[in-house]
Amino acid sequence: MGERLGILGGTFDPPHIGHLLLAYGAIEQLALDRLILVPARRQPLKAEVAITDPAHRLAMVRCLAEMDPRLHVDALELDRPGLSFTVDTLRAYRAQWPEAALHLLLGADAARTFAQWRAPAEVAGLARVVICTRGEEAMPAAPAGIAWDRLATRRVDVSATEVRARVRAGLSIRGFVTEAVAAYIAAHGLYRTTTE
Repeated sequence: MGERLGILGGTFDPPHIGHLLLAYGAIEQLALDRLILVPARRQPLKAEVAITDPAHRLAMVRCLAEMDPRLHVDALELDRPGLSFTVDTLRAYRAQWPEAALHLLLGADAARTFAQWRAPAEVAGLARVVICTRGEEAMPAAPAGIAWDRLATRRVDVSATEVRARVRAGLSIRGFVTEAVAAYIAAHGLYRTTTE
């Protein structure tokens, strides 16, 4: 039997405590050997949204992952030019780990756009699609011909948007992000203006 790998992609701008708790919940409930955090260069359905430089986002995700050896960071999508398509990432992982049980973790919001993704049926064929719902959040309906599973996770009302807004307003982000991520944000002066 191959390794059980979780894959959690996203902008991670910045990575916050909600990402960490989701990762731990998935590791525990899905009995994952490790979970790979994959920062996106540019998400296709959010291509017009301004995001922080990839080098900073990668460094912050590494700060988040350094707390646990089961968490790994892969810059695959940042190293690949253009838009970040999940199907391309899963093809690469399937080639690298042909015997692994791949689990693609999606939040409910991302799941609602799944039918608009590039090659959604292939994505579902390359990995077990697991929808992470928070608290009593409704499970989105799967597109026709696509099967996915539900993973109930802890409800944490924190978002990257809120973290950025708190930094801009000069408010504390303690408890919203790990100490290492907070230190990185402060050291590099991130999120102090709306133009970053």
